[in-house]
Amino acid sequence: MGLALSDILAARRVIRGVADATPFVPSPYMSGVCGQDFLLKLENMQPIGAFKLRGAYNAVMGLPAGSAGVTCCSTGNHGRGVAYAARRRGLRAVICMSSLVPQAKIDGIRALGAEIRICGTCQDDALAESQRLVAAEGLAEISPFDDPLVIAGQGTIGLEMLEARPDLHTLLVPLSGGGLAAGVAVAAKAINPAIRVIGITMERGAAMHASLVAGHPVEVDEVPSLADSLGGGIGLQNRLSFPLCRDLLDDIVLVSEEEIRDAMQVLFYEDRIVAEGACVVGLAATLAGKLPAPAGPVGTIITGRNLDMAMFHKIMAGEDIRLGDTVVKGRRYGT
Repeated sequence: MGLALSDILAARRVIRGVADATPFVPSPYMSGVCGQDFLLKLENMQPIGAFKLRGAYNAVMGLPAGSAGVTCCSTGNHGRGVAYAARRRGLRAVICMSSLVPQAKIDGIRALGAEIRICGTCQDDALAESQRLVAAEGLAEISPFDDPLVIAGQGTIGLEMLEARPDLHTLLVPLSGGGLAAGVAVAAKAINPAIRVIGITMERGAAMHASLVAGHPVEVDEVPSLADSLGGGIGLQNRLSFPLCRDLLDDIVLVSEEEIRDAMQVLFYEDRIVAEGACVVGLAATLAGKLPAPAGPVGTIITGRNLDMAMFHKIMAGEDIRLGDTVVKGRRYGT
C-alpha cells in the first residue's frame, strides 16, 4: 500500500483548525551558520506540544462509528495525540509505553484522561501490550508511524512548509519510526521532485537507520537518549514507513548526544525556544558540519516541547547529564 499527495490533502481537511497552521519562522543564527535561510517549523506550538497530533487526530477521526476505543504504543508524544483526539471524540484510550518514557510525558497523557500501561523496557514490549488489547478488548490500534492515516496527517507539515516557502532546497526531518519523514517526503517530493529530504537521528538505537542499512526491518537495543522521542523499533512487519523512507529519503545523518546537547542550547539561547532533544537533530547535524552546503533555503521541524524540565535546566546550565550508563559531559553555552 502506497501513499499519495491526495491522501495528505484529505488529511489536511480533517485536521483543519485543530492541528494545523503552526508558525514557520527563520532562525537568524542558524541562517548564518549554514549560509542560507534556515527555517523552523514550530510544531512545539501544537495544542499537545508536539506534531504527533496531526497523524493521531486524522487516524482517530477516521475510525468507524461504534468503535470500542483506541490503543497505541508510544514514546510519549503519539500517545498524547491519540489521547487528545480520543477525548474529543468521546472514546476510551489506553496508551502503552516502556519504562524509558520520561515521567513528564506520562503525566501529560494521563491528564488527557487516557489509561496508562507501562510495559517492559522497550517499545516492542509496549507494542505487544497494545496488540493484546486489540485482541482481548476490541480496541482499535493506532500505530505511531505505520498507519496510512497517521503518515498522511504528518505529511501535512510538508505541505505547509512548501506552501510557505516554495524555494526550499533541503528539509531536515527528525527520523524515528519514519511516519513523519515518510509523510513529509511524500508531500514535498510531489510538489518539488528535486527537493532534498534528509532524515536525522541519534547515533545510538536508531531503528530506521539500522533497518535501511540491513535492507529490511530489524530490531535494535533501545538506550536512553536526549532524543528520547526518536527511540523505539519500526516493527518487523512494517509495511509503509520503511519502504517510503527507503525510496524517498535522500540521506540519513546520525548525531551524537553531545551534538544534540549543543543544538538544544543553541535553540534556547539564540532563538529562545524550549524543545525536546529529538527536535533539534536537524540543527545538530548542521552545527556539526555533517551536511553538505545547501544551494538554497533549509527547513527543519521543531517537533515538540514535552521534555523533562529538570533535565532541560541542567543542560542549559552546562551540567553533566546521566543517560543510563552513559554520562554526557556538561558544557556551558558559548564556552
